[in-house]
Amino acid sequence: MTTSSETCDPGCGLNATLRIISGKWKPLVLFFLRDGPKRYGELKRLIPGVSDKVLIQQLKDLEADRVLARTDYKEVPPRVDYALTALGRSLADAIIPLCTWGTENMVEMASIFAKRDTLP
Repeated sequence: MTTSSETCDPGCGLNATLRIISGKWKPLVLFFLRDGPKRYGELKRLIPGVSDKVLIQQLKDLEADRVLARTDYKEVPPRVDYALTALGRSLADAIIPLCTWGTENMVEMASIFAKRDTLP
């Protein structure tokens, strides 16, 4: 039997969290910003495979969700950096256990992915 504390309706905390970190790259952005502000180019180098269009959109989404702050220094050449807000820091801290789990289970996950990728 499922109790109300075991369900996750649209208003539950997990759904709210997933709405913020939805997308392939947002958790990585949060992970890399946890050590301090980064410029766009630095984030792009840290996240290989992300297109400019997608990274820019995901940064805008995270800024709109008040998880990160964009600072434009109004200089020539342009200088902009991104940093976690207090809300973003707490979210980045919540992602760390997922990183730990992935590291601890990396060998098993690699085997699972390899089998899954060979299925017709």
